[in-house]
Amino acid sequence: MTELLKLPIVDLSSPDRSSTAASIRQACTEHGFFYLVNHGVEEELLDKHLEESKKFFSLPLEEKMKLAQKENRGYTPLYGELLDTDSDAKGDPKEYYYIGPLEDDSSPAKLNQWPSQEILPSWRPTMETYYRKVSCAGKRLLGLIALSLNLDENFFEKIGGLDKATAYLRLLHYPGELGSSDEELCGASAHSDYGTITLLASDGVPGLQICREKFKKPWVWEDVLHLKGAFIVNIGDLMERWTNCLFRSTLHRVMPVGQERYSAALFLDPKEDCLVECIQSCCSESCPPRYPPIQSGDYFKERFRLTIRSEGELES
Repeated sequence: MTELLKLPIVDLSSPDRSSTAASIRQACTEHGFFYLVNHGVEEELLDKHLEESKKFFSLPLEEKMKLAQKENRGYTPLYGELLDTDSDAKGDPKEYYYIGPLEDDSSPAKLNQWPSQEILPSWRPTMETYYRKVSCAGKRLLGLIALSLNLDENFFEKIGGLDKATAYLRLLHYPGELGSSDEELCGASAHSDYGTITLLASDGVPGLQICREKFKKPWVWEDVLHLKGAFIVNIGDLMERWTNCLFRSTLHRVMPVGQERYSAALFLDPKEDCLVECIQSCCSESCPPRYPPIQSGDYFKERFRLTIRSEGELES
């Protein structure tokens, strides 16, 4: 069952910060998803990074596999991930490319992988510019999220979650034809995101659906409309945990529509040694913390372990 949904719109440039924070709180408690407009990332850059992404995914598989994912950076081919851990499917029919925190030139560790400049000369500078600008928008948004939780605006920065750039950018490509007419075949199977917040840009091809009541069966899916120039923002499981389930981490999926779809998700998460424990404004005697404290790094390692497919699984 599918319905049509119009998400709330949050204006990041609004001078009325208390009203914006109230809008965010309502969106995060009722939907877990909202549009973000006037975020400071130019439409020209939004279009350019999707064009560059398309150029990479158009390369022969042999060329892309030279940049196979290591340390959560680089390329993963079709069926390399299964987001619905309860499914017995062979994997999700999408390919993706991860870019992690940008290293400075003096850093001894160079974990990010980049396509050859000879093949894609504009690729790296475009992605680095996009990464920095969207990360900046995400940090500004987290300040408003803190206000929406009756916290100091710099709460997340003070606890060590944002004193370094800890975002991961995932470029995604969904093939137009998946070789099956099965209505339940998903480009990205039903899941909720692991972290704090996700900022998603897409090329406008439909397919994204959300289910606001993940614990009620049967699931009711709602189509999310594309809003040109806006990011679609959603709350992740770690933020749901941080807020003692006040903010909802909403189930979502991508369904095939017979067209290729390109999108890019920026996951803004705390650094590995950040201790995530129930925010004081989100608990009380009548509503005690539901989860024990956990280090962010330990939490993410376990979540990734359950979804990333090994080479042996990909070959089978």
